[in-house]
Amino acid sequence: MGWADSAERHCDVLVVGAGIVGLAHAWEAARRGLRVIVLERDAACIGASIRNFGFVTVSGQRAGSSWARARRSRERWAELAPQAGIDILQRGAWICARRPEAVALLQAFMSTEMAAGCELLTPSEALRRHPALRAEGLGAVLYSPHELRVESREAIPRLAAWLATAHGVQFRFGEAVLQVQTPRVISARAEYRAERVVFCGGAELNGLFAPLWAPHGLRQCQLQMLRVRPPAGWRLDAPVMGDLSLVRYEGFSALSEAQALRARLAADEGESLAHGIHLIAVQSADGSLVVGDSHHYGPVLPPFASAEVDGLILRHLRENLALDEVEVLERWVGHYPSSPSHPCLVLAPDAATRVVAVTSGTGASTAFGLAEELFSGW
Repeated sequence: MGWADSAERHCDVLVVGAGIVGLAHAWEAARRGLRVIVLERDAACIGASIRNFGFVTVSGQRAGSSWARARRSRERWAELAPQAGIDILQRGAWICARRPEAVALLQAFMSTEMAAGCELLTPSEALRRHPALRAEGLGAVLYSPHELRVESREAIPRLAAWLATAHGVQFRFGEAVLQVQTPRVISARAEYRAERVVFCGGAELNGLFAPLWAPHGLRQCQLQMLRVRPPAGWRLDAPVMGDLSLVRYEGFSALSEAQALRARLAADEGESLAHGIHLIAVQSADGSLVVGDSHHYGPVLPPFASAEVDGLILRHLRENLALDEVEVLERWVGHYPSSPSHPCLVLAPDAATRVVAVTSGTGASTAFGLAEELFSGW
């Protein structure tokens, strides 16, 4: 039966968007025995979901629902990865504290429930276990065992292929959605009927459902990232972050001890803070490192990457890892919708439609937990 046939355009759940948020909701619906169709405007997923670290972060997520979603999402990644042929390239995370204020903040974090399973290591302990860390100036290292890392540009298409073959999810790529009036959905190619619709449109804030987004003060966030090649044989055991990460990740930055670190960084690293830079470095199967990132905000952002920002990111890489020189292989920018107050938004224009956005740049880390919550409460 051809895809244009009427029976092929009826489903229980229609998901708009084949990024990680859309795929998470498609899987959750399929797990519940529902017939699912996914519409994606591009010929392949090329948005924020493949332009990131593939870093499923648990420690450091905002206390409460975000942290719980991240833990659940991590479990789902561990479950689906071997089934979908997705390699988990790294496990755990190392957060390097180089300023006394950062050490004090990590000590405070260890008193919270979110520190369960984590270790706060002395420099000598950390360097013995992970010699790739830069020894100079190291004050303490938080090791978290909870994180997973996949290669986003490979994992997202493999996840979609697995949903199609193993769960019968139907994908329509290259098909923009023009109108949603559940149960009726009109695309640029066909008309569909769905009992429920989940709209996961990513960074598009001025198209469908724009009036719903307006009261929430959303804006675009643009980030810069790089792929670099270290010397042959150089290994990074797990993702690494630094002091600047501690004032961006709300599981740390919401603690009172973060105020002193923020003030110290304002004096030491005002330029990096102005560009929203914090270090994350992860390693790919070919030995290259994905490094970033920066954060710039606005209603619209120029598509031009800044050499100054790249230079700052690479400086922080050298300060935290035992690397003096790297070769830059790729540079790119990514975008996601950002909210100053909400890590995610789920809007309900009617009883059969949900409009979903992860507005904190944590789609890979929280989308599966968010999808489970949505369907459990719908």
